[in-house]
Amino acid sequence: MAVVYRVGADENGLGGQLGPLVVTAVSADVTEAGTRFLSRRLPKRLREDLDDSKALVSSHDTRLGEAWCRVLLQREAGGALDTPVGLLSRLLLTPEGALRTRCPSQTEAQCWQPRSEGFGAERATIEKLTRHVAELEERGVSLRSVRSEVICTNALNANKRNGVHRFMTDLHAMEALLLDHRARAERPILAVCGKIGGMGQYGRFFGPLSAELHSVLVEGRAESRYHFPSLGEVRFVRDADAKDPLVMLASLVGKYVRELFMERITSFYPKERALAAPEGHPSGYHDPVTQRFVELTRRARRRLEVVDDCFLRIREEKSPPTAKPKRAAGAAVNPGQGSLF
Repeated sequence: MAVVYRVGADENGLGGQLGPLVVTAVSADVTEAGTRFLSRRLPKRLREDLDDSKALVSSHDTRLGEAWCRVLLQREAGGALDTPVGLLSRLLLTPEGALRTRCPSQTEAQCWQPRSEGFGAERATIEKLTRHVAELEERGVSLRSVRSEVICTNALNANKRNGVHRFMTDLHAMEALLLDHRARAERPILAVCGKIGGMGQYGRFFGPLSAELHSVLVEGRAESRYHFPSLGEVRFVRDADAKDPLVMLASLVGKYVRELFMERITSFYPKERALAAPEGHPSGYHDPVTQRFVELTRRARRRLEVVDDCFLRIREEKSPPTAKPKRAAGAAVNPGQGSLF
């Protein structure tokens, strides 16, 4: 029986003005029966917990995303995870220590100091998702691993100044995750990734994959598809987070990770957060609550000497670039080399 190593990848936070960009990839061994199952609409009992993350998880309630993240990592690690800090240590492709090297000393606590941080998902939810995982396996979809890449505001701003558009940062992080999953699989992969903006042509923007021989199978608004002899097939699909279950999983996990960091960032300014968002925390996107939070924190950020580049993103044009971005002298755009992050 032919078994395909499939990967689903998606981003969270690409259009935000606060907080990190999170890119996540989930992998699975998929049989022929599993391929047919994934091509159809999921049964209702699964759709209640596995669908477009925008429909299931919000900035005010990330428990489902947290539960999926815990279930997937516990399955991979073979043991329970006690805290979000421990979860991140297993989940992050670039380790926390490497990510924190970008942080100015007076700003580091904003993103990396947990404040009363814990898990919120109920045991019943964990047990239900564990049953979902078992059903997927019975259907021919055996979940293997999950990894996330976190690109902070400081890194996004540095890339912008170096001529690297946020869409390219997103793409290069996806490439790094695919290469990591390929190394774990030790065989070719079939990857489905969410479309990045309105991009149709990806080949000229590749970073980690730029040195890999590849052929174009199709390029269009709905789907762009490439074949790499050394990697496998990579597809960028419009609305993949509403169509492909592995991409749905990646998006749910990524949503939780982003909100975990948003909780840390906003709780660093408790008085201002309470005034801007009495219930929950600002989303970090371009909305009135987030904008009010930005304005309310100006004085506190000056007092605490928080570096602006570690708080607020530089505004960028929404449309995808049409030419390969220029690189600053000596700068690389390969996430695997650490310069992006």
